Amino acid sequence: MKRTVLSAALLVSALAQADTVFISNEKDNTISVIDSKTQKVTDTIRVGQRPRGIVLDKSKTQLYVCASDDDTVQILDLKSKKIIANLPSGEDPEQFALHPEGRELYIANENNAMVTVVDTQKRSVLKQIPVGLEPEGMAVSPDGKLAIATTETSNFLHWIDTKTKKIVHTTLVDQRPRHIEFTKSGDKVWASSEIGGTVMVVDTATKKAIAKINFKIPGIFKDQIQPVGIKLTSDGKYAFVALGPANHVAVIDTATYKVIKYLLVGKRVWQLAFAENEQQLYTTNGVSGDVSIIDVNELKVLKSIKVGRYPWGVAVIPTN
Repeated sequence: MKRTVLSAALLVSALAQADTVFISNEKDNTISVIDSKTQKVTDTIRVGQRPRGIVLDKSKTQLYVCASDDDTVQILDLKSKKIIANLPSGEDPEQFALHPEGRELYIANENNAMVTVVDTQKRSVLKQIPVGLEPEGMAVSPDGKLAIATTETSNFLHWIDTKTKKIVHTTLVDQRPRHIEFTKSGDKVWASSEIGGTVMVVDTATKKAIAKINFKIPGIFKDQIQPVGIKLTSDGKYAFVALGPANHVAVIDTATYKVIKYLLVGKRVWQLAFAENEQQLYTTNGVSGDVSIIDVNELKVLKSIKVGRYPWGVAVIPTN
C-alpha cells in the first residue's frame, strides 16, 4: 500500500514540473516536441537532413542540431521554432558537446576523422583536431579543461586540452566506443563500447580504466547487447545504459559497478536524457519509432510515446 501511495506522490510531483522534450528523428528530418504533462507530441519541426545529436545552448533558448547529411550544425530558435543559422561543422557531424562556458562547441566528424571546434558566437571554426577513425562520442569535463572524443574504428578515447586544442592522451577501450559521460564531479568517465558489449569506467586523473561492466539479459543473444547512450544521476547513485538492439536499459549501481536491473523499452534504444528533476528518464527507440519514459525512483517503464521515424537524440528543458 505504501508503495502505491509513493508512486502517486511521485506522479503528482512529476506533473507539477512540466518539461519540454525534444527528439531528433533521423529518417524524417524533424524534431518532435513532447509536453511531459500531457505526454503527447505537441509539435513537429522541420530541420536539416539526418538529424542526430542535439544539445541545448547555455540559455536553453536555442537547440543545436547535428544535421549530419548537410554537414552542418543548425541553430534552432525555440521560441520561433525556426532555424536561424547554420554553423560550420566539418563533415558528417554526429555527436557534439558544449563547453560549460557556453561558447565553444566540440563536434565529432565521423567521415573525416576530425574534431571541429566552433565558436558559436562568431559562428566560425576555431580549430580542427585530427583524431582516430570514425569519431562519434564527445564530452567536455564539468570544469571545461578537457574534451574527449571516441573513435569507433580506432577504439580510443582521445583526451583534448581545451586550452591548447591538442590531444594530450589516448585511452584504449573495447571495440566501437559510441558514447562518453563524465560524472558530475568530473573525476571519472563512463564509455560505452557497442561491439565490445561493455561499459568502461576511466579515472580522469590517470586516464586508465578502473572498471569494466558486462551485460547479460536472459533470452537475449550476447551480440544483440550493444551499449550506446549513458546517463548518470546527479546524486551518483545510478548509471543508466541504453543497450541498442537488446531493447533494454541497464540500471547500474555506481558504487559497485553491478547491474541491478534491466528495463524493457522500445526497439533499438539509442540515447537517454533526464527530466529536469531527474524523476523521469526519456529513451529514444530508433526502430520502434517511440520514446519510453522511465520512472527513476521506481526503476520501471511508465509508457511509450510515438514520435517520428528513427528517433536518435533527446534534450529536455523545464517549461515552468
